[in-house]
Amino acid sequence: MNQTDFKVNSIFILVYSIGLLLFSDGVMAQESEPTQEKTISKAKLEEPDTRGYIVNVGDKVDKFELTLDDGSVVKSKKWKGKVVMLQFTASWCGVCRKEMPIIEEEIWSELKDNDDFVLIGVDRDEPLETVLKFKEQTGISYPLALDPGAEIYQLFAAKKSGVTRNIIINQDGEIAYLTRLFEREEFDEMKAEIWKLLKLN
Repeated sequence: MNQTDFKVNSIFILVYSIGLLLFSDGVMAQESEPTQEKTISKAKLEEPDTRGYIVNVGDKVDKFELTLDDGSVVKSKKWKGKVVMLQFTASWCGVCRKEMPIIEEEIWSELKDNDDFVLIGVDRDEPLETVLKFKEQTGISYPLALDPGAEIYQLFAAKKSGVTRNIIINQDGEIAYLTRLFEREEFDEMKAEIWKLLKLN
């Protein structure tokens, strides 16, 4: 091979290599685009709504465990076939203090002996001592659960969003009703949904 042929071959190999690099970059970019789109779509789905919820009516509820104020542990997977009311609360929440005695009187006193109904107040990120004092101050008898770090809370709502809020879960483990703060009309609609699910109407 003479010097001229060698130079031609070298240029050809160089051009071919550059072409391969450009082509492979294009393929990789195309392959990475769907993943990026999925990530963006997932982020959009997890954006809280105007009330701070990251779940909707009809959504299946994730499995989790709760430690109650008496030290017992409750597992959500055992709620199948039951209607469940989770009331997210905290001692510093004035609206919660207003709502909880109403829940006690109008819901818990009526349904506490119904084996198909579960009511648990979930106290957001407070120690047991505070939770027990809060329970005494509000005069409620339904169980309160501890939620260190607001981990259970964040299964349903954005961490920076507030309490009080109630979540009604149907017998199939799906969200049936969501409330935020305390509005008499919404509260009555929630009660009606509970009674409907339990077939007490």
